[in-house]
Amino acid sequence: MNYQEKYDAYKKQVDKWLESCVRVPDVPEKRLFEAMRYSLLAGGKRLRPVLSLAVCDMLGGDFQDVLPFACAIELIHAYSLIHDDLPCMDDDDFRRGRPTNHRVFGEATAVLAGDALLNTACEIMLNAVLVDRKDPAGKAEASRIIMSAAGTSGMIAGQMLDLESENASITFDGLCRMHMLKTGALISASILSSARICGADKRTWDALDSYGRHIGLAFQIKDDLLDFEGDANVLGKSTGSDEKNNKSTFVTMLGIDRAKEFLKETVEKALKALEGMENSEFLADTAVFIAEREK
Repeated sequence: MNYQEKYDAYKKQVDKWLESCVRVPDVPEKRLFEAMRYSLLAGGKRLRPVLSLAVCDMLGGDFQDVLPFACAIELIHAYSLIHDDLPCMDDDDFRRGRPTNHRVFGEATAVLAGDALLNTACEIMLNAVLVDRKDPAGKAEASRIIMSAAGTSGMIAGQMLDLESENASITFDGLCRMHMLKTGALISASILSSARICGADKRTWDALDSYGRHIGLAFQIKDDLLDFEGDANVLGKSTGSDEKNNKSTFVTMLGIDRAKEFLKETVEKALKALEGMENSEFLADTAVFIAEREK
């Protein structure tokens, strides 16, 4: 099985699980559930849960133990995109090739749909902890890793820094920190939560921690490059939004050539973290995929 076939196999399991996470009940408030599904099931790479399953596979774990947490991360990611697209944030009209949630359902419903996806993610993880008979403490710790990465120690803090960086100067170290929080934290959590559930030893944990931090940063560097030179039809969203909002990016700060060099250096550090680790080929290939993707 080649890399793409393996990626698709992981993704298929994730998509099947996500489909069952949010149903549309026959209730007066069913529009809320429709808005949740609209963004959750809109496609996308499913990179974060795929990484969770890949780490589980590498460590010889059970997918059924990891899938609730992997999919909870995808719900959190979907909520963050809904809120990120709002007029009070990035004010984007398209996401994954179709109108953003608030353009279809209205701003108020979009806010509630995002809130509901976050709460559903927490409920899924708590249920997984409560029914576990093998290692409930491990799954509780995995939940903590994920929610910490999604909150004021991670994604939300990074989003706040992003808002405050508009029309303001920011240092290179500040830019790296902002994106390690906003983008990298949840990617890293998808790796470390799975490692915790699967009982990774300290050496493996440290290696995966370094790998996750570097691919998280690489993902954002590539995003900045795509926003500058990507094809909107391929991306499924508008390009140039960073420039429109006068945001500091790796492209505006370093220039396009140096940003590409920095991307290459960051991916090389991710690959170095995996050296000597058995069955890590998929993770290595994913680091390369992040740097070479077109959307």
